[in-house]
Amino acid sequence: MNGTTSADVVVIGSGIVGATVAQRLAIQGVSVLILEAGPRSDRGTIVANFRNSPRKDDFMSPYPFSPWAPHPLYKPDDNGYLVQAGPYPYPAEYIRMVGGTTWHWAAQAWRVLPNDMRMKTLYGVGRDWPLSYEELEPFYHEAEVKMGVSGSTKNGSPRGQPFPMPPVAESWAQRRFRERLAPAGYEVIENTVARNSRNYDGRPACCGNNNCMPICPIDAQYHGGLAADSAEAAGAKLIANAVVYRIEHDAKGRIAAVHYYDPDKKSYRVTGKIFILAANGIESPKLLLLSASDKYPKGLANSSDTVGRHLMDHPSNKLTFDTEEANWPGRGPMSPASINHLRDGAFRSDHAAFRIDISDASQVLAITRELIAKGVYGVDLEQQLRHRAARQVSLKNVMEQLSLPQNRVVLSNRKDALGIPTPQVHYEMDDYIHRGMALARIEYGKIAALMGGSNLRYSDEGKYSNNQHITGTLSMGGNPAESVVDSYGRSHDHENLFMAGTGIMSTSATVNSTLTAVALALRSAESIRASL
Repeated sequence: MNGTTSADVVVIGSGIVGATVAQRLAIQGVSVLILEAGPRSDRGTIVANFRNSPRKDDFMSPYPFSPWAPHPLYKPDDNGYLVQAGPYPYPAEYIRMVGGTTWHWAAQAWRVLPNDMRMKTLYGVGRDWPLSYEELEPFYHEAEVKMGVSGSTKNGSPRGQPFPMPPVAESWAQRRFRERLAPAGYEVIENTVARNSRNYDGRPACCGNNNCMPICPIDAQYHGGLAADSAEAAGAKLIANAVVYRIEHDAKGRIAAVHYYDPDKKSYRVTGKIFILAANGIESPKLLLLSASDKYPKGLANSSDTVGRHLMDHPSNKLTFDTEEANWPGRGPMSPASINHLRDGAFRSDHAAFRIDISDASQVLAITRELIAKGVYGVDLEQQLRHRAARQVSLKNVMEQLSLPQNRVVLSNRKDALGIPTPQVHYEMDDYIHRGMALARIEYGKIAALMGGSNLRYSDEGKYSNNQHITGTLSMGGNPAESVVDSYGRSHDHENLFMAGTGIMSTSATVNSTLTAVALALRSAESIRASL
């Protein structure tokens, strides 16, 4: 052991959620220490890495991979960190570095709908949240102001105050979808995003690079790296390359310290009054399970046997097609707009709700590969590429998933370079998802017809992609026998241990989880400050 460090509050994880709660507490005069398993980097380095990478369709390619803090990679090859136990694959990808995975997100920053928080009561499926939308609403607004969120007020989520910014300028492809679908009753609205439509918080407005993933080259969209910078500017101390491998408790069950390795496997001990576990929905339950003891043989915070269970994401299927007119996708944000009429309704008792996202990402790389594989070259290649790149678009859904207890994260028998067991995922899809996916395919066909679509290519039936929205594995609830934390993220089993992140969400809803996780963390910070 190489000495002991101490702080009032110790935060494990420097992603957008952990860094935000750290900043909030540090501003209020609390001493805060953030421990991050991965290294530091900066936007300039990441942009240069991507520019020089031959794998332009790999959103992980520009990000540092650390042997001491590995993360799952599925392009070009599965690196074996996240062990798949089936029966359905869960190819998660996330970044372990200062700032976390929102370095390469599409910046969608939606609120859930009030009915998303009352699924069991209203529709007889899923779970109810232990707090109301009205209780969370002011923290949603605080998160939106901090992150710089723009969007349409027609998105179904009640608001007490307006967005900090108007929507980002409409792209041509987005406009043509809106105009051509409106006569049939489809309303296309701007996606709610943490992306600047004007200069905001010292950062410029979006200039349409269409590079949101893997990295916005000008910081027009908010991300965890900015959140970590803000936390340090407020007075929080951050230690990078600090791989927490055990949480230590005392005889009464209070958390006494955490232990971390540096890259050379030297061990350090950190004490505190309050501990906040803010790694993601896979790494956080992994750490709780790693910290099993004689007193807590199933792992910490796990008297309910729900740590790691109820894993949810947003499964997607897809349609790619060619429009009859040139729309020139690839200018503006990558996911600018969506169709929302199937996010809620009585049908949720029978099948999953979903949102249909309209992609405005450049299709040039995929089209080029397809044409070359067919033997097209020379002038013909240039002509076909220009024609197809102007017209090829895609639709995908963002579908809710029920919190099934068998979908879970456990420890595998495999160990990483520091000798720490890696996570293993058990994952499956149920008929609730399959029925929703079947309806989505019908909706896609209607939309394609309205766009004069041809050359329709649906994703394989029964094969869905995930969206890296890792939710539910530390789920909150009012009953300690059925949940991990209360509505403030406090562990039912350890009074000075809090969880923060998407893992504590009770349901997945039909929207990206980040804004909700940040809002919940701000609410938790208020409770933590009061307890101190």
